[in-house]
Amino acid sequence: MLDAPSGPVLEDYDQEAPAPRAEDVEGVACPVSFDVETNPNNLGAQLAREIEELAPWHDLAVKRRGRTTTGVSGLDIDELARLIASYLNGSAAHKFQAMTAGETLKIVCDDLRAYYYEAAAAKPGNPDASAILQWFWHDTAAGRAFLALQKVCNASDDASLKVLGGNSLVPRAIQQTVL
Repeated sequence: MLDAPSGPVLEDYDQEAPAPRAEDVEGVACPVSFDVETNPNNLGAQLAREIEELAPWHDLAVKRRGRTTTGVSGLDIDELARLIASYLNGSAAHKFQAMTAGETLKIVCDDLRAYYYEAAAAKPGNPDASAILQWFWHDTAAGRAFLALQKVCNASDDASLKVLGGNSLVPRAIQQTVL
């Protein structure tokens, strides 16, 4: 090709590139996001789709670290999303045994947030904590769901949900930048 009078030059070669070894591709996650049509008004559906898209990244994070900080609620990630969606749709407050609705929702939200943060940390580029916070609160359906949950909690007759909505669901710094 170097002897060609001009370029670019496209040549066919008889040799094939060597196939990658299995140990070289283990743990590889696809960075591509394929848009799937979801109802823009259905935050629960958006949340479920986003969780599904983050699953390979979360799995990679767990594999790298050998552990996860999710699971305190005892629910799997899809159940967490359904429970949060039920609050957004106005369903009756779910409570774990011996806990208030606010305590239950706090644990559920903490689990979901941990899932997102772990998944984000596994993505290429080594995002720092500030970048992950910015991404979560400004770019995800989960962040939008938490902001919507805060409004639901503040409007609730349940005192435990009012406390959650007022004090610990959305950080004050985020409330100031988003609201």
